[in-house]
Amino acid sequence: MMKRPIRRSRNADATRAAILASARRAFARGGYDGAGLRAIGAGAGVTAMMVNRYFGSKEELFAAVVAGIMATPIILTDAHVKSGSLGKALAAGVVQQAHSGATPLDGFLIMMHSASSSRAAAIARAQIERHYQQQLAAALHGDHAPQRAAIVLALVAGVHVMRQVICLAALTDAKPEALREILTPVFEQLLDRPTSTGPAGAPKRRPAPKTKRIGLPPR
Repeated sequence: MMKRPIRRSRNADATRAAILASARRAFARGGYDGAGLRAIGAGAGVTAMMVNRYFGSKEELFAAVVAGIMATPIILTDAHVKSGSLGKALAAGVVQQAHSGATPLDGFLIMMHSASSSRAAAIARAQIERHYQQQLAAALHGDHAPQRAAIVLALVAGVHVMRQVICLAALTDAKPEALREILTPVFEQLLDRPTSTGPAGAPKRRPAPKTKRIGLPPR
């Protein structure tokens, strides 16, 4: 008597993870408009119908991929946010992750390749604001924390794109210590040493530090 084949139930979590991994590769390679559900499904070993069954639409799948990337940050980590010098730690992280010859991070490739899509930009903006910007702004003191956080994110993205994707020679050929030396005070000014503004909006000068006179008699 022939035995009937055993039907194995599909592991929903594994299937979802496979779809997300395939979509991440597809979006990093071709952007939002260049990635099709059929190709994403094939990369995960399922059909396009199955992709829709798990995520509902391409938009929701894209949002899930971007949210997943931002939920596990590599450069702006909790350790950086809680460190004594956020600017110094962030500068070191950017230089390390964007070193010459490194594979560009999927998050930057997805943003760059999807920039022409207004819908993808809206989805990415919502995720960036929800994760990176809010987390960073909450760790800052002083005025204009949301704006300072946004400028930091723009600088981080710019360094990665120019060094890893555009391969600007001045950045790809630079020694890591030189880039850290340049970036650290920039990030520190935005993150660690905020300036408050006066009523007219002009920056207030910090009082000069008091110094002791050595070898001079008191007046």
